[in-house]
Amino acid sequence: MTTDPVAPSPVDAPPPTPPAGAPDLPSAPSEAAPEAAPDATPEATPPARRPRRPRPVLLLVSGLVLGTVAGGGAGYAIQANRPPTPLLPIQVALPSYPAGALDPAVAAAAAPSPLAIDGDLRKLLITAPSGSTAWDDSPKTPHWVTAGELAEHEGKTAEYFKRLNNRGFRRAVEVEWRQGELTVRISLTQYTADRAPEATARLLGRNLEPFAPEANGGYHVDTNASHWSGTTETFYLADAVSQRGTVVMEVKVFGTRPVSPEVVKDLAKRQWERLV
Repeated sequence: MTTDPVAPSPVDAPPPTPPAGAPDLPSAPSEAAPEAAPDATPEATPPARRPRRPRPVLLLVSGLVLGTVAGGGAGYAIQANRPPTPLLPIQVALPSYPAGALDPAVAAAAAPSPLAIDGDLRKLLITAPSGSTAWDDSPKTPHWVTAGELAEHEGKTAEYFKRLNNRGFRRAVEVEWRQGELTVRISLTQYTADRAPEATARLLGRNLEPFAPEANGGYHVDTNASHWSGTTETFYLADAVSQRGTVVMEVKVFGTRPVSPEVVKDLAKRQWERLV
């Protein structure tokens, strides 16, 4: 079977060869470049931005700042050009009072009254009787004592010490001695003038028997025994208390048996007479 040759297609055929001596011509593109397809959704163009206007608050603040600065500068310039103001004299004329006669009675009445008791309190204590002995390590003669030493005589030392200082404690003196079965302690405690009534209210508020008609105090005798602090040893107490001015007088008698009222009354009366 004979097959006829197929002529080549124009696409597959090679380009024609130019004749010799012909000028070179630019070759045409084999295929046309495809055109870019237009975008289906066109991009949105942003609107043009309008110029920003200054805010009213910014303008107000700027005006206040500039006004303050300008006003301060103008005030400083005006004050700097003024002449200095002379200062007032430091010393002025003293007040004058009309001369007159002074009434001594009126001046004495207006002056603060002196303390009822002042000076060395040790000189106001009665002395230990002859034949007596010292009580432990305490001297038998009148001597000064502190608030701490007064508090040591009581059972609740810390509480009594705080009470003394809170009630205007000023100073105190004591005298102590032993005689037979009795032990005596007499103290004079002085408080500040404004706290003396408060300090003595507790002592004078008990049911006391008077030991002297003119004394603002009294005495008391215990019929029941008490224990010395920190021991099992017992004692009987008789005490007397009174006040004159800012000074409180206390007389305490300790015995191994109930103390006779006459003993404490006699000591309290003798000590009271030294204060008046």
